[in-house]
Amino acid sequence: MTTLIMGGVAYDPKVVTIWEGFRRWLRDQGFDFDFLLYSHYERQVDDLVAGHIHAAWNSPLAWIRSERLAAARGRRVASAVMRDTDQDLTSVIVVRADSPARTVADLAGGTVAVGAVDSPQSTLIPLSFLRGEGLRDVAVRRFDVGVGLHGDHIGGERDAARALVAGEVDAACMIDGNHLLFGQEGTLPAGATRVLAQTPVFDHCTMAIVDTAPRDEAAEFVRLLESMSYADPEVRPLLDLEGLKQWVPGRTSGFGPLNRAVDEVGFYDADGGVTAAEYRP
Repeated sequence: MTTLIMGGVAYDPKVVTIWEGFRRWLRDQGFDFDFLLYSHYERQVDDLVAGHIHAAWNSPLAWIRSERLAAARGRRVASAVMRDTDQDLTSVIVVRADSPARTVADLAGGTVAVGAVDSPQSTLIPLSFLRGEGLRDVAVRRFDVGVGLHGDHIGGERDAARALVAGEVDAACMIDGNHLLFGQEGTLPAGATRVLAQTPVFDHCTMAIVDTAPRDEAAEFVRLLESMSYADPEVRPLLDLEGLKQWVPGRTSGFGPLNRAVDEVGFYDADGGVTAAEYRP
């Protein structure tokens, strides 16, 4: 049996704990699995498409580039499996509770805070949404924390929320789940903010598998992930750390909003080249 090798990005120390635990569980099932950790997604995507690794636990932005880069090189990648929490997500545009803004148009002439330049949920998608709503006359204040991690490091998103509370900006963009988290942890004090607008739904991370991967091993990898049970005391803590209760079949239908945002700002070109002028992972 060929060892199936997966790439992951070390956006947080818990990534080691998660995939060491998954590796141990997979090997206990008789499946030969190993993983490599990367410092940023662009290198991971390069290695996936080149066939140096078989699978990649990709951010949504990394998926966009994987698909484009693979097609340009005569390869194909598949969205094989996702977390149950990766589908049908939204981002929100948040203002202070006492803000006079009642619609997106009311932000004209103001300043909107976003996360890192490469964050799908707190920068690319919400700014695309605001442009689609006709908002052009607005300044953007970006918080570039963890560039190269595609928003997995939410420090920039949290800093944007803090700037909103401090009165430094008129609105802040964040994924809906982090809006709830920031409220629970006190970054957004209770009653201090409200949601002004919400983006259409989109999908988040996906396990990408390249067509040079060994077919039988790739299929077994997906089958085993989908067989993980939240009732299993061995894997439940790992699933909690990874933020899911069940692995579900992958899909590509939820990446439309991000694809549009990438094209609008020229983040990647049609062949998967990195063309964003201010992006240095």
